[in-house]
Amino acid sequence: MTLAEQNIQVLNGYNVKKIVTICPHCFNSMKNEYPQLGGEYEVVHYTQFVNELIQQGRIKPLKTIDTTLAYHDSCYLGRHNGVYDEPREIARAIPGLQVVEMGDKCRERGFCCGAGGGRMWMDEVGTRVSDIRTEHFLETGAEIMGVSCPFCVQQLEAGIQSKGLQETRKVKDLLELLVESATPDGPSASDSSG
Repeated sequence: MTLAEQNIQVLNGYNVKKIVTICPHCFNSMKNEYPQLGGEYEVVHYTQFVNELIQQGRIKPLKTIDTTLAYHDSCYLGRHNGVYDEPREIARAIPGLQVVEMGDKCRERGFCCGAGGGRMWMDEVGTRVSDIRTEHFLETGAEIMGVSCPFCVQQLEAGIQSKGLQETRKVKDLLELLVESATPDGPSASDSSG
């Protein structure tokens, strides 16, 4: 029995109807592959779920975060599943946060960070994919690279560290920024704890 089949058996045993994922890879698998194995669920990525809560007024970003953010489209959220607007709407809901795009390498033309193809476990010859994507980010002049995937966070933090810029440039998941803004006395966007 495959792991997916085991997961489906457990989920069905609990009569699960809706799944909210943090990881775009899990989102893609559960949404597009599990139905073929008997796993019929409403599967949403957290950016879709949280954006809906913001639109309904159930989450309200309060604290201003005066900085610029370039949003990185995760492959399995964006190109594979067409989720582009919700992450940007979350970022734009945060007071003071200016959202910029990564030139022509965003949305449908997004550029992988390297984790989607398993490159995070490979010794790459030449320039690492994460370093190339980091260059795209640096070209924007933004202070924060916003992401919605734990694998992207890891890859892109490594890219920033390889450039020696971890003191001035950050990678943050949109949820981190939302917590900072929704908590009036939360940490500032420039804290190094990200």
